[in-house]
Amino acid sequence: MPSDATPSSAAPPSPRPQQLGEERLAELLLRTGLLSAEQLRIARHEQQQRPQPLGETLIELGFISAAALRDSLAAASGHPGVSVATMLIDPAVLALVPHPLARRHRLLPLALQSNHQEIIVAIADASDIVALDRLRAVLDPALRISLRIAASAELERAIEHHYGNTRPAEALLADLESAARGLAAGQQNQHSSHGQALVKVVDALIAEAVGRGASDLHFEPEAAFLRIRERIDGTLRQTRVIHKSFWPELAVRLKVIAGLDIAETRLPQDGRMSLALGGRTIDFRVATQPTLHGENIVLRILDRDKGIVPLSALELSPAQQQALDRMLARPEGLILVTGPTGSGKTTTLYSILQHLNREQVNIMTLEDPVEYPLAQIRQSMIGEHSRLGFADGVRALLRQDPDIILIGEIRDADTAHMALRAALTGHRVFTTLHANSALGALPRLLDIGLRADLLAGNLSGILAQRLVRRLCLHCRQPAIPTASEQALLAFHHCQAEQVHQAKGCQACNFSGYHGRLALLELLAFDEELDTLLGSGASLPELRRQVQRTGHQSLAAAGLARIAAGLSSFAEVARVVDLGVTVRPDRSEGEAS
Repeated sequence: MPSDATPSSAAPPSPRPQQLGEERLAELLLRTGLLSAEQLRIARHEQQQRPQPLGETLIELGFISAAALRDSLAAASGHPGVSVATMLIDPAVLALVPHPLARRHRLLPLALQSNHQEIIVAIADASDIVALDRLRAVLDPALRISLRIAASAELERAIEHHYGNTRPAEALLADLESAARGLAAGQQNQHSSHGQALVKVVDALIAEAVGRGASDLHFEPEAAFLRIRERIDGTLRQTRVIHKSFWPELAVRLKVIAGLDIAETRLPQDGRMSLALGGRTIDFRVATQPTLHGENIVLRILDRDKGIVPLSALELSPAQQQALDRMLARPEGLILVTGPTGSGKTTTLYSILQHLNREQVNIMTLEDPVEYPLAQIRQSMIGEHSRLGFADGVRALLRQDPDIILIGEIRDADTAHMALRAALTGHRVFTTLHANSALGALPRLLDIGLRADLLAGNLSGILAQRLVRRLCLHCRQPAIPTASEQALLAFHHCQAEQVHQAKGCQACNFSGYHGRLALLELLAFDEELDTLLGSGASLPELRRQVQRTGHQSLAAAGLARIAAGLSSFAEVARVVDLGVTVRPDRSEGEAS
């Protein structure tokens, strides 16, 4: 048995593999046009400052995406490329390859095929002969190995996620309780153990939340205990309950790493922190709030890999894509994205900006705060710390020769007037607004103080957005639509003999759902709509006009997802008014 099957602590550290060799990789990227000679020179200089593989340096500098690097390596090696970021892997398959071997050589078993005669393995470097020899040594000799090429950093994260932490939070909490009992008994040597256990518990709780894909981590003190909840796929789930006596020390640890004042417990505080988890850096926004039973602390998890997605990931229908293309084709004008807090407006805007981001275009943003840095885009943070507001920020941006401007949010009349002024002077302006629907944004703009005759011809389009949970494909249950549901589907021109509802299984943590989908209502303004808007037409008149053009509402977008088997009536009705009563989900997670 090779030494890789032994615990990792017994094996000396090995150097990181050089995929294809530095020179071959550089030659490949230059030949395919993915990298310029100037960018390569900058990357070489950066490597002199911080030695690491060329591919990782290029990704960190923003010269190439992890997906583009993976596809290039796959094409050069002759093996298919694969993204392992969101894969669900059978634990029985993982058990075939020891964790130390997978971690050292960056390879991950994905699945068994051909009646268990072939194993699919993702690897960072298909030319690593040592890794392949050691892999064959631990597998059944009759098992064929089929390789897939995965991005190195993505593969590292997936390995740690699927093989898991060797010390879960439960074990670390037991250590903390043991150290606390020792302190209570007067054992002075327990001070160091107690402090170490405290740090490890906080780290483990945060790592678990990130590993489960949570967007927020809540620490909520009650009278006798501390409740810990995670927001996963838009809904809160209680994950752990801890005795309240541990909360003051845990709260101090969280405030220390977030740079907050540990002595201030009577006023709200806001902070930020960054932690290296699973081979990547995760940013957190930390907010404290005094409550009846102590300080409530919420961590907003800002995972750049999830916050910045390609436009194709929005899964637009052909009609929606056509409407969006019409909006983006206009060389100037205002585009609004509307929806409540947490509906994915920022993610959609970032996807659009990434789609438009080219060397020939100057894109500048005003955000409060800047959540995800974007390469080649000039991003500015505004708010109380910067002493700059949205309206003054737009005035400053107009002197920076921008082509495209992103304004984080229209909050007042001054910001709205400056956004429209920027659109009137030949710029493309993207911003967000709180409104319930696409057409519902118009009365909001008029109420703020914008003139309808100025909006006409300068408002390119409005996107209304909601997020719904995606049904788990492993356990979703088919169901026959009720009479009212069938009538609703028919009214919105959706055909479905059967729909699906949530059940719950181990793959989705018994919630019945895994991941989320965007419901989008896209309203591209044309000459007829501009004429009606400029003449002061009422909202019902505008609604009749958009209905004549086949406009798809949020409800219709949700019903299309239901008909495709991607979500359920209960889930869509949770975020969109369907106008009828629908059956509740029967998932085991909700029943429990």
